[in-house]
Amino acid sequence: MNADKKRHIATVLVIGLLAGGVYFLQRKKPASDPQPQDCIYSMLDAARSGNVAGYLGSYTGEMAGALRQSVRETGEAAFAKYLRDTNASIKGLALQAPQAASGETVNVRVEYIYQDRNEAQTMVLQRDGGVWKIARVDGAERVKTLVPYGTPVQ
Repeated sequence: MNADKKRHIATVLVIGLLAGGVYFLQRKKPASDPQPQDCIYSMLDAARSGNVAGYLGSYTGEMAGALRQSVRETGEAAFAKYLRDTNASIKGLALQAPQAASGETVNVRVEYIYQDRNEAQTMVLQRDGGVWKIARVDGAERVKTLVPYGTPVQ
């Protein structure tokens, strides 16, 4: 075997070892712990796209049961349209940091920003199988805004 072939084989082996090491290290990285806000954003993404299964997967307990019943009564296509239509007018979102309520339960205040108003509601999230899910949503309250969304800057 000539010197060029030996260098080529050595180079291939080194690259293979490096690639294997990188792969091994990536697999060993701990996954980031899911946060309550992740569940809320996933729920809203599912609603915006009309993904009924994804939307329902964000809920737990009695609320999940009530939503499933609603889907059965209206039909999946109509429910998907309702989700898309309801979320189409949301221009932005503001979430406060989760506040511990008890044990595996947190409260998150969510403010929805619309063209003509803002609305806020508190979502109660619980850990369910290692992930956060929405267990309850309090009624929305209107929030006074000083400058409506989209107002031109003077």
